[in-house]
Amino acid sequence: MPATQSEVGFFMLSHIIIEGVAPAVDCGRYPAKCIVGEPCVVEADIFRDGHQLLRAAVKWRRKDDEVFEQTPMAPLDNDRWRAVFVPTQNARYVFTIEAWTDLYASWLADFTKKVGASKDVRSDLLEGIELLKAIRERADGDALQLLAASLEALRQRPAPNSALEIFSNPALIEAAARFGEHAGATTYQPLLHLTVDRPKAAFGSWYELFVRSQSPDPGRAGTFADAEHRLTDIHEMGFDVVYLTPIHPIGRTNRKGPNNTPDGAGDSVGSPWAIGSEAGGHTAVEPSLGTLADFDRLVAAARGLGIEVALDFAVQCSPDHPWVREHPQWFKHRPDGTIKYAENPPKEYQDIYPIDFDTPDQEGLMQALFDVIWFWIERGVTIFRVDNPHTKPVAFWEWLINQVQSRRPDIIFLGEAFTRPKMMKVLAKAGFTQSYTYFTWRNTKYELIEYLTELTTTEMRDYFRPNFFTNTPDILTAILQNGGPPAFRMRLVLAATLSPSYGIYSGFELCENQAVAPGSEEYLDSEKYQIKPRDWKKPGNIREFVTLVNSIRKANPALHHFRNLRFLPADNDQILFYAKSSPEAGNTLLIAVNLDPYHAQECTVTVPPEITGMAPDRSYRVTDLLTNASYQWSQYNYVRLDPASQPAHILRVEGPV
Repeated sequence: MPATQSEVGFFMLSHIIIEGVAPAVDCGRYPAKCIVGEPCVVEADIFRDGHQLLRAAVKWRRKDDEVFEQTPMAPLDNDRWRAVFVPTQNARYVFTIEAWTDLYASWLADFTKKVGASKDVRSDLLEGIELLKAIRERADGDALQLLAASLEALRQRPAPNSALEIFSNPALIEAAARFGEHAGATTYQPLLHLTVDRPKAAFGSWYELFVRSQSPDPGRAGTFADAEHRLTDIHEMGFDVVYLTPIHPIGRTNRKGPNNTPDGAGDSVGSPWAIGSEAGGHTAVEPSLGTLADFDRLVAAARGLGIEVALDFAVQCSPDHPWVREHPQWFKHRPDGTIKYAENPPKEYQDIYPIDFDTPDQEGLMQALFDVIWFWIERGVTIFRVDNPHTKPVAFWEWLINQVQSRRPDIIFLGEAFTRPKMMKVLAKAGFTQSYTYFTWRNTKYELIEYLTELTTTEMRDYFRPNFFTNTPDILTAILQNGGPPAFRMRLVLAATLSPSYGIYSGFELCENQAVAPGSEEYLDSEKYQIKPRDWKKPGNIREFVTLVNSIRKANPALHHFRNLRFLPADNDQILFYAKSSPEAGNTLLIAVNLDPYHAQECTVTVPPEITGMAPDRSYRVTDLLTNASYQWSQYNYVRLDPASQPAHILRVEGPV
């Protein structure tokens, strides 16, 4: 039975389809990510029934603004369109796409074909004149004069070919596009969101340390003042983020001893992640480290060196935390009334109580955790490394990060979640600015190419920003345990050149590689449970190499970006070869890394001409930024890398020979 008017309803049928919009994370459920001042590329499939011609534009604004800015989209192929806009502020943005039928361009396309086929175009000519008259009503300035002159010329009844010449004037076509009716305009819904972060969210060199191990005197624990003195050393190595493991009071109940032994002796310093004592909780500092005023001086001194302090945010408590007494409902209780301590069987953490997010007082708990973050923001902290976010509700992180960044969009959150892929992905979608990754365990050429290809070419590139840590207090990988200094240099080059953000845990520069037991990734005499004084200049260190790599990173814009990574052919599975380019800065790097820390490896590498912009038969000069040696290269080149002396090439393309 045919539909009646009442069944159909009163609406205008839309001719235009807009789909396949990118970036759109989970169809717009989550915001995509971008960096202030850098291009945001928007693409979509846009088409309609019939053969009329379309125009489209990206419309974008800050979330709190009312008026959209507009950037025209250009057709690519197969109904794919693209536009680029540049967000200029560290803020939350929204954007959408509007598409419409270009009546004048559609008419002109048909008119051109008819004139070419010598058809009778008298009626078409009148139609074109009417279109120009309608456009004239909306025009102004020079376009108005052009339209008036064109209509006057057309009133003289020119021959079809002469009329076509008038109608095809590029300036007239441009005026028609600018002032013509947006016929059948269709807007993509819903609005898509974009988190625009500051540059540090994309590019930074992190150095992780325990404040209590920074004393130059092995006989006493380190303090904030000692950590402040170390800042110059860290700055000279080229790091611009110092990440402090928890600095809060450490509980005494069930305090851990060296190497994670239970029931630590009376002189045990315990784990900093067992947060809370009679000295306070998450908004207090461990008295042995100093005072809040000492912490403030550390933050100010770091800022003076161009270093930001990142603070660990661990949502857990020791049995001695004030919250245990004040808010017992925030913890899970056993049938016998005792509070359940943290477990990851077979591991047990008797010194830690996890937070129960299913508490009836969920609102009070969430507000308290927000207050903790805000307390440290007010003391100058701008970056938080979040411990184990995958063991807390994703919805909580989405709420917390949104609450913080709606007030302070410059605040950065790094999610430390070494867990299942989908959980790592959804945490990034929910708002984490950066994420730890599987890089730490990716060692072979196949593994690295597969993983980096996923990060840079799939939808992950729109929301997942990696931070490649070479090691952590929990992770001393087998290759570092067994490969000696060559493995440390090799892994440093990979982390620092593959990802714009990377980090090392202190001791990496000393090539510390002793595990607590065979097959374990735990350090012997782990700093998590004891103070570990070091001689930062002891023989065998790679400090100069770390400093050199960080200086290369800062000097070469190609290394400040992630999506520009391109793997290139190398006929040896032990040599990884890739390029990074920043065309706007005229900076192209060719990087070859020997993945074998034990043996020299050689191969032929291929550089496609489009990478360097050189003709296939043209030679060019490259400079190895690690050695300052110069080479003459072409499309095919011989490479030999000895891990004992030179684990990698970082070659800057200089120009034709």
